[in-house]
Amino acid sequence: MKTSFWTKLLDLVSPRLCVVCGRRLSPEESVLCPRCMFELPATDFPAHPYDNPMARLFWGQFQIEKAVAMFHYVPQSEHAKIIYDLKYHGHPEVGEQMGRLFARQLQTTDFFADIDAIVPLPITRKRQRQRGYNQSEMLARGISEQTGLPIYNKVVERTAFHESQTHVQHFERRENVQKAFRLTDGAAIAGKHLLLVDDIVTTGFSIIACAQQLQQAPDVKISVLTLGKTKI
Repeated sequence: MKTSFWTKLLDLVSPRLCVVCGRRLSPEESVLCPRCMFELPATDFPAHPYDNPMARLFWGQFQIEKAVAMFHYVPQSEHAKIIYDLKYHGHPEVGEQMGRLFARQLQTTDFFADIDAIVPLPITRKRQRQRGYNQSEMLARGISEQTGLPIYNKVVERTAFHESQTHVQHFERRENVQKAFRLTDGAAIAGKHLLLVDDIVTTGFSIIACAQQLQQAPDVKISVLTLGKTKI
């Protein structure tokens, strides 16, 4: 990819740093330096999008088409900083950059060929005010910029707020999100294949609850994309 004059100039004024190790990036590099990219614990899900550990997590819960995660998420690991910076440290640009990066990788396959639109997993207004942005929407923006797919961020909403899923026991998580989403515009998505996007999946309960609402609209197909997948 050719680097523009303005990108090179901006790098001189405000150097971009690798989100994992903090090394200065060259104008040709984006978000991760070559070493951190090489050491990223990447999944093989893009090679098997219809049948992999994440896809199986959703079998029998809703009609899932395909599911991919970019890397295996290990808390406190070096590469966990990607999620921490995006979700907790006020760096929405990390979501857009990682979204573009993962989308470019997936474009070497036919993953996006039959998808009509992207739906970022919604968060509550309270959480969005606290954080300043929805991290899943930032990721969706990067994917959209790379693929040209539209973002539908008004078709489903988060209706309830509970303690963060990271602070509750496994058996409590499903109860926390069972009625946490509401379909708001079924007509806009009827007959479409939607890509539901989130930053990380652990139990999958939030994605399941949201997908079940989206599939209240007729003939909706759903695939799932996340940056990280945690082992449970």
